This record gives sequence, structure tokens and C-alpha cells, in this order.
Amino acid sequence: MPSGRRCRRPPRPTGLVKLTVSTTYGGTTAVSTPTTEKPRHHHGNLRAALVAAGIEMLEEGEPFSLRAVARRVGVSQAAPYRHFDSKQDIEAAMAEHGFRELQAALRAVIDATEAGQVPLVDLALVYIHFAEDHPALYALMFGSELADDEARREACAQVFALIEEVTAKIHPDRDAHGMATAGWALAHGMATLHLEGTLGRNDDDFDDRVRAAFAAVAG
Repeated sequence: MPSGRRCRRPPRPTGLVKLTVSTTYGGTTAVSTPTTEKPRHHHGNLRAALVAAGIEMLEEGEPFSLRAVARRVGVSQAAPYRHFDSKQDIEAAMAEHGFRELQAALRAVIDATEAGQVPLVDLALVYIHFAEDHPALYALMFGSELADDEARREACAQVFALIEEVTAKIHPDRDAHGMATAGWALAHGMATLHLEGTLGRNDDDFDDRVRAAFAAVAG
């Protein structure tokens, strides 16, 4: 389980592709906004363009390789190797970007509430909705083959740190680290079961099941 205490450097710029998650909380709909619009493909931001194209292809279910990404961007087949040594390298960058966008989705809901006090279950629903909206990227983000990538781990740790920070505000007298860990584990498990169809795919009913599960654990 990642921990916010492992953060060692500030995040890299994001906003490579528009990954949005809309979540209603307390009558207010918060929509995560990427840092920048999808970049134009030119030499000045080739790395960003390659990562954006890779995510597009992943989510569209297209065959994926560095050569295929180069064709999508419109550059030579050798161009991606200026930034990535292998397919796994660009996949790690794509996964890192996914965590940055998940963090932005969580932050959007937090900023839309008074004093940023959002119950853990509402953060879990943002997490699950992100997985619903971007299932292929979500699977890549947690793929075991990328577990040792430092930038991916750092981005993942910052998501956890945000959840822990909000939990500490709401429950100052409790173990925020432990609660955030349990909440992440429950959200991840339910998201996975939901994507597999094990818990059904009726969105309204599923949100209620998530709330019931968190209430049962808290009780």
C-alpha cells in the first residue's frame, strides 16, 4: 500500500489528455480539470504528445507499441526513443499521468466542499468512478510490471497522502493513516469487482452498495 510519507519530490506537470470524473456531493457537482489542454504535436512537447497518444490508444483498445504511438503522433519511428527506452517506459509515464489525474479528480471534490471535509466514502466513490471511466488506464496504473517505477510510485503515494490528509481533518483523534489505508483497499476492491461485473453495473445501486459497505466497516 503506498504511503504519502514516501514522497520525495514535487509532481511533474500533467494535463496530457483530458480525463474527467464528475461527482455529485452535497448537491454540488465537481468536475476534475486537467492542468492544461491536450498538447499539439510538435517537437517542443514530444514526450507529452507521445504519452497522450499512448493513453488514447490504450483507452480505444488499439494495438500498442512505440512505433504505433509514433504513427499516431505523426513523427518518425525513431522519435519516441529520445524519451523512452521501451514500451514499458512509456507505459510507466502513462500510469503516472493517470495517478495525477486521479489526484485532480479527488482535489476537485475536496475543493467543492466547505473546509475540504469530505467523508472517506465520497473520496472512494470518486476513485471508483475514475476506474469506471478509464478502465484500461486504471488497470495499467496498478499493473505489477510497473510497480518499481519511481515516478509512478511517487504519483500513487501522493494520491494516498491526499486521502490521508482529508481523513485526518475529519477524524483528528483517530489513526488517519490506518483509516486511509482501509478506505483505499475497500474502494480498490469494490472498483475491481464492479469492473468485472461481479457486483453488477447499475450505477445508482452500486453507489448505494459502496456507502453501505463503508458504513458497515465504520460501524
